[in-house]
Amino acid sequence: MAKHWADFQYEIYLNGMTGAVPRLPTDLSRLEALTQQRLGPGPVGYVAGAAGDGSTARANRAALERRRIVPRMLRDVGERDLSVRVLGRALPAPVALAPVGVLSIMHPDAETAAALAAAAQGVPFVLSSASSTPMEEVARAMGDAERWFQLYWAKDREVTRSFLRRAKACGFSVLVVTLDTPLLAWRPRDLDQAYLPFLRGVGTANYFTDPAFLSTLAKPVHEDLDAAVLRFVGMFADPGKTWPDLAFLRDNWDGPIVLKGVLHPDDARLAAEAGMDGVVVSNHGGRQVAGSVAAADALPRVAEAAGDRLTVLFDSGVRTGDDVFKALALGARAVLLGRPYVYGLALDGRAGVEHVIRCLLAEFDLTLALSGHATPGTVGPADLVEDGR
Repeated sequence: MAKHWADFQYEIYLNGMTGAVPRLPTDLSRLEALTQQRLGPGPVGYVAGAAGDGSTARANRAALERRRIVPRMLRDVGERDLSVRVLGRALPAPVALAPVGVLSIMHPDAETAAALAAAAQGVPFVLSSASSTPMEEVARAMGDAERWFQLYWAKDREVTRSFLRRAKACGFSVLVVTLDTPLLAWRPRDLDQAYLPFLRGVGTANYFTDPAFLSTLAKPVHEDLDAAVLRFVGMFADPGKTWPDLAFLRDNWDGPIVLKGVLHPDDARLAAEAGMDGVVVSNHGGRQVAGSVAAADALPRVAEAAGDRLTVLFDSGVRTGDDVFKALALGARAVLLGRPYVYGLALDGRAGVEHVIRCLLAEFDLTLALSGHATPGTVGPADLVEDGR
């Protein structure tokens, strides 16, 4: 019998018989406000902030909220199975933890705590290139658990090649290439605090442990941190990359490659023509282009263009179990969860991340069942209307 994630609610109720209540809210949308109360404005602003006046982040939420679920009755949902196959991987549910950099600004256990939480619940953890913890350390902590590696595509080919070699050697199975950050956007919450962790050498662990990167420095990092940071800043991203450059990644990575940041159907077609395996429909959580199309509004057209040639994943704005349902109905195969798990990490370390995963999947399981579905695979466009019509 498949695991029912929804049983988490009964665990909570039974614990309540002894007077125990959850340490964190079960409404995950409340976590951001709690985090703002407990952490400084720099770290909170870096995670919660957005490009410009925040209009894209607001649009992400509005696009999901505008879609309403139409439940169906008298369907057998007594036994449910949330498992899916994504990029050839068997997953217990259509959810992975999205790549989020510099997690040490939120909690000292950083990426390792989040990775262990993901492993404990069986969902993939996507490690950011810009992590506070070297990829080898995260891999050791995760053992055989499913892990994917997110690449910020550096100007230096040898550093990129070295990252790919290291990631493959320590068991990262899928490469997620972020395309939407060739430059950092205008982010007022960070600018108002003059807060950019990288300039303090935070979020650079993979670079400062990389042999190809280190070979470009005149002195070791510990002898001249400023020079290492300047070298990192100078090669972190490359606004000159174009579609033909994807051949380099294909030549240096023998597993699935997913392009993150796709919002236009023509870009999905170009990804398929370039031999990619999937795309993530994402606007970086509203952090890159102010005034951008909402990710959920872009999703149906991208999914249609992708057809059966690409696996379509989704992020940007996901906060609840019903958001996961809506993303699947709009054409995604799975979602990447970002900010909520980071707030869980900030508030309660690994336990906080596990709480977030279990709450999200319990709510998704219940939403699925109460809407008349026993598996994610039967969810589709007919399950949604817009604005309650």
